[in-house]
Amino acid sequence: MVLFRSLSLLAFLALASPAAAQGLDVPVTVGGEAELDACDAVGEIVGLDPRGDNFLSVRSGPGGTPYREIDRLHTGDKVRLCEARGPWRGVVYAPRDRTGGAECGVSSPIPRRAPYAGPCRAGWIHHRYVRSMAG
Repeated sequence: MVLFRSLSLLAFLALASPAAAQGLDVPVTVGGEAELDACDAVGEIVGLDPRGDNFLSVRSGPGGTPYREIDRLHTGDKVRLCEARGPWRGVVYAPRDRTGGAECGVSSPIPRRAPYAGPCRAGWIHHRYVRSMAG
């Protein structure tokens, strides 16, 4: 009975965590500076081959194919750049049917570093396909 309760608690915590809610294996963290935006730069997706797949895979963690594809971005899509791990960038972005980024809650300070909890999407992309626009 104790084992069942422990497993139930672990399952609840996994489902309740922001990373699980967004399908991330490695959460994108935001904030950490009381005076700066939670994600410090805006980027634009660039350099995709229009004769190829013409999309950029958003992954559930920094490191390419070991992590699942959770979404796809296209040339001109805007993202907020929140963290870097090697050549990978943790990003937050609005779904394609919404514009801008202020509604994602990362364009103002969040004093303590924490996993992004929404309302927009988050994931990991390769830095080669994002150009920093501001920040």
